[in-house]
Amino acid sequence: MTAIDFAAFVDKLATVSGETILPFFRTALAVEAKHRDDGAFDPVTAADRGAETSMRTLIREAFPAHGIIGEEYGAEQPDAEYVWVLDPIDGTKAFISGMPLWGTLIALTRFGEPVFGMVHQPFIGERFTGDGGAAHYRGPAGERDLRVRPCASLQEAIIYTTSPVLMNPADRECFFRVEKEARMSRYGGDCYAYCLLAAGLIDVIVETELKPHDVMALIPIITGAGGVITTWENGPPQGAGRIVAAGDPRVHAAALELLNKA
Repeated sequence: MTAIDFAAFVDKLATVSGETILPFFRTALAVEAKHRDDGAFDPVTAADRGAETSMRTLIREAFPAHGIIGEEYGAEQPDAEYVWVLDPIDGTKAFISGMPLWGTLIALTRFGEPVFGMVHQPFIGERFTGDGGAAHYRGPAGERDLRVRPCASLQEAIIYTTSPVLMNPADRECFFRVEKEARMSRYGGDCYAYCLLAAGLIDVIVETELKPHDVMALIPIITGAGGVITTWENGPPQGAGRIVAAGDPRVHAAALELLNKA
């Protein structure tokens, strides 16, 4: 398969998942809560399950030797050379609240390393893609390359997190140290915040308790746009957990220093 054919296939996954999801958006759809040991509300809908099923079906037909890891239906052939990592609706709480700041995450990994990622926001009609070397936008505003912006210090930075409430008390205090230094903070956004960072509109994102399906598609978009994404310990982000993404390495280093301050 050529690069052009591959890009067309990823677009096909995005299109079929969007066609499955959109009829449910801003409707009175049924919401289930996944069981969690900590008792936190973790919603799932028929839209999540239907979109993942549709993508899995296409992948199995086109690439039977490829593995698949999805949020809703687990792993198939996870040790394959190529593995697709899917999150049909990242930001389900936003989705069930009628907010359009959610997206479908599609990643392709090779030997565990993400080589391509897409965030698709079908309600707005936007697609953000990256391969680690470059990143691109397509949507109502046309098509363009994505590039992070320079930011010399945290004092000049806009910081995002989905919600400090999602953090444990110790991590929350660490986040507040970073937030206190920033010029402005905003909550919410889920995967869409990472797209804003890649587009050069915000400067740093601090998150905790992410799963691989939450982050795999975002890694090649952030790095392709020239940004930095690591764990709080400055390690590789593929395993997820506590994540820091920044457009400027100076802001990334400053955030890490405060997050790890004794």
